[in-house]
Amino acid sequence: MIQYIEEILPALLSGTKMTLSIFFWTLICSIPLGALVGLGLIQKFKPLTWLLNFYVWIMRGTPLLLQLIFVFYGLPIIHIVFQRYDAAMFAFILNYTAYFGEIFRGGFQSVPKGQFESAKVLRLSYGQTIRKIVIPQVFKIVLPSIGNEVINLVKDSSLVYVIGLGDLLRAGNVATARDVTLLPLILVGIIYLALTAVCTIVLKLIEKRESVWR
Repeated sequence: MIQYIEEILPALLSGTKMTLSIFFWTLICSIPLGALVGLGLIQKFKPLTWLLNFYVWIMRGTPLLLQLIFVFYGLPIIHIVFQRYDAAMFAFILNYTAYFGEIFRGGFQSVPKGQFESAKVLRLSYGQTIRKIVIPQVFKIVLPSIGNEVINLVKDSSLVYVIGLGDLLRAGNVATARDVTLLPLILVGIIYLALTAVCTIVLKLIEKRESVWR
């Protein structure tokens, strides 16, 4: 059994590399975009809030799997073609930006209005108020909710198999079908558990650090 694990491990690690790539780039792009969407959702300019609410409704109301299929297999019908990896990143970033946007909206609305009035007294611009006063408070408020989405993202990354990307789950499925054994899928499960465990530990450390400064 050890010898078999050594044989399939390189393929599983290669798939893990793809999984981590999707995970990290989605986070790096969607969190700041989500903050912008969340900020837009609380503005008084109605056309903007209607547009953003519609976008969030579409992204949160339809399965991510459907969105992946639509981007990779559907858009080419109207001559918009993505490579597999680019299609995955586009769909994931759009989807998670919507979720993070709704989380940040709640965070922004939780900040007392008196904070903005105090900033005006200090003659801070709107941008300075958001950057120096509001964002630090919002980050502490939304951190637990963002943590939940981070854990979900680790698992959701397995959906890219539907467009043929060589991620961790696909590598395990290929080995299982080829060798008629459940061991590759068990190893895939162990790797996913390890990834979620690492994320959980990191998030708890960040929450602990932030709680010190409250």
